[in-house]
Amino acid sequence: MNYGFIKVASAIPSVKVGDVKYNTAQIENLIAQAEGQGVEVIVFPELSVTGYSCQDLFRQEILLESAETAVMILLDFTRKLNIITIVGVPVIAGDLLLNCAVVIQQGEILGIVPKTYLPNYNEFYERRWFASSADLCHEEIRFAGHKMIMPAKSPVFTTSQGVRFGVEICEDVWAPIPPSNNLTLAGADIIFNMSASDELIGKHDYLKTLLSQQSARTMCGYVYSSCGFGESTQDVVYGGNAIIHENGKLLAEGERFSLSAQIVTAQIDVERLRAERRNNTTFVTAQRNVMTDEHVVDCHGIDVKSDFKLEREVEPHPFIPHTDDMKKSCEEIFNIQVMGLAKRIVHTNCKTVVIGISGGLDSTLALLVCVRTFDKLKLERRGIVGVTMPGFGTTDRTYNNAISLMKRLGITIREVGIAKSVTQHFEDIGHDINVHDVTYENGQARERTQILMDLSNKLNGMVIGTGDLSELALGWATYNGDHMSMYGVNSSIPKTLIKYLVRYVADTMEGGTSAILNDIIDTPISPELIPADENGNIKQKTEDLVGPYELHDFFLYYFLRFGFRPRKIFMLAQKAFYSTYNDEVIKQWLTTFCRRFFAQQFKRSCLPDGPKVGSVSLSPRGDWRMPSDAASTLWLKECEEL
Repeated sequence: MNYGFIKVASAIPSVKVGDVKYNTAQIENLIAQAEGQGVEVIVFPELSVTGYSCQDLFRQEILLESAETAVMILLDFTRKLNIITIVGVPVIAGDLLLNCAVVIQQGEILGIVPKTYLPNYNEFYERRWFASSADLCHEEIRFAGHKMIMPAKSPVFTTSQGVRFGVEICEDVWAPIPPSNNLTLAGADIIFNMSASDELIGKHDYLKTLLSQQSARTMCGYVYSSCGFGESTQDVVYGGNAIIHENGKLLAEGERFSLSAQIVTAQIDVERLRAERRNNTTFVTAQRNVMTDEHVVDCHGIDVKSDFKLEREVEPHPFIPHTDDMKKSCEEIFNIQVMGLAKRIVHTNCKTVVIGISGGLDSTLALLVCVRTFDKLKLERRGIVGVTMPGFGTTDRTYNNAISLMKRLGITIREVGIAKSVTQHFEDIGHDINVHDVTYENGQARERTQILMDLSNKLNGMVIGTGDLSELALGWATYNGDHMSMYGVNSSIPKTLIKYLVRYVADTMEGGTSAILNDIIDTPISPELIPADENGNIKQKTEDLVGPYELHDFFLYYFLRFGFRPRKIFMLAQKAFYSTYNDEVIKQWLTTFCRRFFAQQFKRSCLPDGPKVGSVSLSPRGDWRMPSDAASTLWLKECEEL
């Protein structure tokens, strides 16, 4: 395991029913391939040594003895291999014949797991040959040269790197209470399922949903391998399903109905799974309420390779929804924002909202939310008072976009210039107006907030905050300036998502409004607190000062959502942005992120209310409680060592 990742495989071998020698050779071939690919654990289909569809041949002594001999051959084959192999074999235990998973590593049997739920309906009649693990008492057996106790309950296996996994077999996962429930509550990070599920119309989609839901419900990696080509087609067909999930997300999937053997691999992020479980108090409560006394089996130590390479894709924009119906995702986000604001307006009996409109992304999205909310409440849009407050750094482009957008949306427009009042303020406090320092910038931001607050009092209204999640993470807001409002509709929406949402609205609006929105999207992000250049263009560009928002949003997601350390976030960013940013740039802005995130917590400790939209929020009343005076030493030191 490197960076918390373990590489696993689901194998679908070619099979000849009852030809144990052939099947064993096929299994050996796939084991060798997987070992060469750095796979740590590989699972094969149910009864893969004999073939699942042997039917009454399972009553033949010669088949059962050959299967045991095949396991001995596999033990010898794996003697010098690190890989952990899980194969399906019929095993005799006293007077019982059990459908089992045999777990093998370095020439030894680590454990044998019998199937619990035996389907005996429709086309399945496994009870004709096999007994359930529920029929088993702690039976001592001799199998493949090993003397062992066959436990009635499935053990949890632990790799030398501390990854815990359990095994269940086919029907087990279809049961109302699958064995994987107890295995994961006992600490199993990954469940391996060897299966023999036949193909029926509509069954595959149901199966994928079932596996995804079980993986999500138990917060585990789920590796599924089902019988494929070569099994008997006397009455049914086996499509050969190789599926790997991580906490409900599909990581990899094989080719169904393939005539060739195949291996499907994926790297499961165990650290991520454990972070999810630690954060979910319901999972911990379930552990307390369920008996979790499963036996733990230690696997053999292996040589860990240092040349780790992340093989799975890493999405560079984790906050942006990626679904088949993008319109539905955008509407969902807007509806959350609208419902949050609607409740606050109804509760306060306000008929007016006051919002500062700069011609930038954040205020544009907040304005669109206000418009939708007023329409939903059947209130006149004239009750939305948009205030543009041009100052020393306001450009014609942003000013004109602000005015034009407000006119097209039919809201009330107010213009209050701040240059005169801020100049007077600087004179009052003895600040040189030619010194463009933090006082110069924050003085303007606080003047604008004062205007909005006083107007809301005058109009018996409510100030709508426009600041976003990315700005809150970096502290890129003036304390008690744009940092403050009466309700912040964008407070849990990151900058990358805001751009995406505004573009979505632009695509649904008529030509003139759409053109304005698209120009706002294309405008460089800036607080416009420093005078424009000689050509009237924006001089103060936020991303030149604090770094690209797409990087900071990426850092924020993994820092907050999973609690990853800088070293792992850096590695993930290298993969996600390999064609965009070099290592030095990523390191520079990751260091900036960690430094600013800690230093600016005091602003987040007193945020106004606002609706949570996604899985990450910085509300001090909800998702993030952090001391304002916490030290960043550990994080910055690791950044330096990258």
